Amino acid sequence: MSATAPTGPRAADAPADGGAPQEAERAAEFEALVAAGESVEPRDWMPDGYRRMLIRQIAQHAHSEIIGMQPEGGWLTRAPSLHRKSVLIAKVQDEAGHGLYLYSAAETLGVDRADLLDALHRGQQRYAATFNHPALTWADTGAIAWLTDGAAVTNQAPLCRTSYGPYARAMRRICQEEAFHVRLGFDMLLALCEGTPEQRAMAQDAVDRWWLPAVALMFGPPDTETAGTREPAAALGAAVSRRAIAWGIKHHTNDELRQRFVDHVVPQAEQLGLTLPDPGIRWNDERGHYDFGPIDWEVYRGSLEEDSHTARRRIAHRVAAHRDGAWVREAAAAYAERPTAPDAAPDRTTAGEGKPTG
Repeated sequence: MSATAPTGPRAADAPADGGAPQEAERAAEFEALVAAGESVEPRDWMPDGYRRMLIRQIAQHAHSEIIGMQPEGGWLTRAPSLHRKSVLIAKVQDEAGHGLYLYSAAETLGVDRADLLDALHRGQQRYAATFNHPALTWADTGAIAWLTDGAAVTNQAPLCRTSYGPYARAMRRICQEEAFHVRLGFDMLLALCEGTPEQRAMAQDAVDRWWLPAVALMFGPPDTETAGTREPAAALGAAVSRRAIAWGIKHHTNDELRQRFVDHVVPQAEQLGLTLPDPGIRWNDERGHYDFGPIDWEVYRGSLEEDSHTARRRIAHRVAAHRDGAWVREAAAAYAERPTAPDAAPDRTTAGEGKPTG
């Protein structure tokens, strides 16, 4: 689909003579549409940059949902009870569904999900590096659901109002399910914290390991150049963030969302009796928020390395699953293309009907 062709109702009245004046008029109409808080739909004209930014963001989000199944999926056969196993299966299935919703939303922008998956498998598109961390114990499944899914809800709830209609509608369903996952993770950790000293220690150890991936990787680098990143990267990130906010794709900066997450999680950690691994966390009456310590962004950058052992395993597993499932896709395509004769009467004799019974 062309990013400049007037294919939708709101683009249909554009003048037919083309050229820069027409392009400027369409851009002005698009900016007014976004400023008014209306949804941009697939057949509406949109700037190339807007389309590219959406494809990159939605694809990375979809890839993260699919890859994110792996850390918890590894514990499906080792769950401590049938109840916990059935609950974890349902959660992992939810994540697969989220990926499918998002790939469908991306396809409305003129890309094919097969191409997006190929780009993921070749390392040309990324997913959230949070999921390159291994789940070492059963408690990790609770920490992942409570912390990383909690960060995801904080990040994604504003996307229910993002300017691109198909993305916003997909996010409403996803956020409902992710909010339930957060409660699931809290419940799992609570059960461990109310158990034996060894179980409580296992829960604390898992939270210690998943805190940084959640608070850093799930939100991305800070939006200011003085907050601990290299200046060029910070400047670029801040510029992209400003453009995304101006287009209504996102509504808050990374730092604002990170603060909101910390404010939500600290009281919950106190309820659990767990200590978040940040000695800088304390309530600030003047700001009305929790202060927290500086993030080691060198650790953050190290987690983004695509050639780490766990990252290679994640992609290899995804590629193998895609390859092994090829026969299912081929069978579904063959079934969809089968010749049909809707007016033909069924052959009743082949089912045993009409045969003598006496």
